[in-house]
This record gives sequence, structure tokens and C-alpha cells, in this order.
Amino acid sequence: MIKINQLNKEFESRVRLGIMSVLMVNDWVDFSEMKSLLEITDGNLASHSNALEKVKYIEVKKEFVGKKPRTSYRVTQNGRAAFTEHLNALEKLLGR
Repeated sequence: MIKINQLNKEFESRVRLGIMSVLMVNDWVDFSEMKSLLEITDGNLASHSNALEKVKYIEVKKEFVGKKPRTSYRVTQNGRAAFTEHLNALEKLLGR
């Protein structure tokens, strides 16, 4: 039986799915690199990363490098576990 409720609603957005996919295979990724990899706007990245930060799936670091601000992201242990569960649920849905 397929249990669709096992899919995590936090990952329903393709942008959030992309952010998590990038962070699962990279340590820290900065704002510009993430934006470029996903080909999304500043506002899209900011709003979806805020949503993932609120549920503690990603960590956001803001710092100054010289005089320029830099924002970086990394996945938390909670986020890694939740995303792995989500992927496993998707595989079950596909019958794998």
C-alpha cells in the first residue's frame, strides 16, 4: 500500500527540493552559488531557505568577508534525516 502521507510537505516545492539536494552533497554553499546552481531569483532563494531554516532543516550563516556580506547554507542533522526519509518514501511510491 502506498502511504502518500509519508512524503514530507516541507519538500513539496521544487526550489526546496533543489536546495536540499545541493546541500546533501556539499558542506557549506553560499547564496550566489546556490542561486546559480538552481537558476532561481534572490527572492525565491531567500523565502524558501527561510522556510527550511524555520523547521531546522538547514543552518544559515551570515558573515562579512572584508566589507561584503555573505550568506551560506548547510544541511542540519535533522534536515538530512528528514530528506532521507522523504527520498525513501518517494522510492516506495515508485515501487522500488
